[in-house]
Amino acid sequence: MAKKTDNTEEKIMAVEEALSKTEVFIEKNQKILGIVIGAIALVVLAYFGFQRFYLAPRETQAQSQMFMAEKYFEQDSLKLALNGDGQYPGFLEIIDDYGMTKSAKLAHYYAGIIYLNEGQFEEAISHLKKFKTKDALVQPMAQGAIGDAYMELGKTAEAADYYLKASKISENEFTTPVFLQKAAWAFEEAGNNAKALEAYDRIRVEFPRSAEARDVEKYIARLKGQQ
Repeated sequence: MAKKTDNTEEKIMAVEEALSKTEVFIEKNQKILGIVIGAIALVVLAYFGFQRFYLAPRETQAQSQMFMAEKYFEQDSLKLALNGDGQYPGFLEIIDDYGMTKSAKLAHYYAGIIYLNEGQFEEAISHLKKFKTKDALVQPMAQGAIGDAYMELGKTAEAADYYLKASKISENEFTTPVFLQKAAWAFEEAGNNAKALEAYDRIRVEFPRSAEARDVEKYIARLKGQQ
């Protein structure tokens, strides 16, 4: 019993000693700690102030400026959507003027798609790589569009990688088999039949009711016949 009491007293003394050392440290470094805490508080306040008083108003302004470019995009007036009409800015101007906003990030997507349609594939890739969203349908489309641009440039291995990325972002019955099929085609073009077979087999097993699954057995049989 005495041994247990001794152990308890030792633990209490150890805690007291640790607390004492902490108090001494705080007393010795009180000024430095105050500066550090104050600096952290300033950073936090600056961040929230920037978000509320600068970025939020800029976001509202960017959205109001971009609506006409989006309208032109929907009407397939792609040059006006990209460069503006003299009264309303196009996507490129939105990117330049409102670079930190969500609208500017979305403008990168629109600009990338326009450049892809116009055959300016390097420009398309540059803009699409700058676009990020949590949208489960739009982000795969953006990654897939990068794959399309690489395919047009003859960079089939890069294209296949981006098609696979697109297929994995949000697996579903609609976009995933589409991009798996594109990945398989790109792998075939790159001479990587093993990877192509993997992609085709995923369509066959995981998405048997998809449109892409209708001819997948034929593709698989053709590639296996080449082995």
